[in-house]
Amino acid sequence: MSKDKILIIDDEEHIVELIRYNLENAGYDAIEAYNGTDGIKLAKQEKPLLILLDVMLPVMDGLDVCRNLRKDESTKSIPIIMLTAKSEEIDKILGLELGADDYITKPFSVRELLARIKAVLRRTGPDTEDAATFAFSDVVIDYDKHLVTKNNIKVDLTLKEYELLDILIKNRGRVLKRDLLLDKIWGYEYVGETRTVDVHIRHLRQKLEDDDKNPTFIETVRGIGYRFNDLEL
Repeated sequence: MSKDKILIIDDEEHIVELIRYNLENAGYDAIEAYNGTDGIKLAKQEKPLLILLDVMLPVMDGLDVCRNLRKDESTKSIPIIMLTAKSEEIDKILGLELGADDYITKPFSVRELLARIKAVLRRTGPDTEDAATFAFSDVVIDYDKHLVTKNNIKVDLTLKEYELLDILIKNRGRVLKRDLLLDKIWGYEYVGETRTVDVHIRHLRQKLEDDDKNPTFIETVRGIGYRFNDLEL
């Protein structure tokens, strides 16, 4: 049986070797590219389970690679964890805006990286709940198929967007704090990065609300967090 493939796109050979060694020890099949254009080509060819993407790359930088992968039908659903030596918040937010599922700053421990990979991949398997659907307005969530449609048209949600929508709906009517959402969705300590939640909420509204500037269902509770409004269900 072939192993699950994880694609590493990074131009630092010693980093690639370190990650590859530990991924293989953890049971994955690591494949690598050393520039952005080769990374895109390999992602489309191999359809990896997950992509580890460095921001600072030759030929095409990681942000452009992320943007390209999210626009392509064959790669837009592949989870992406961005790697970078930069620590500024703007870099993190831009990566998330472009569709990255997670973000880790160099230097990082291998243990932390593997934990984050597992946190993402844990959510990519079949849903363990009974087959069920949930609908609001013209949006339908098919939990069995892990599918969201709006007006009978498929809505492409990233892994984190789907998980965020799911927890909001399952706790509909309750206000969920940003820190709680970070802990539940990201699955590890993510201190101080509540902006991450705001970015994903904005994306959900753009994809699901009729008017994302005046949302009906995903409500902001100022200074606290978010609530799924079920008044119209």
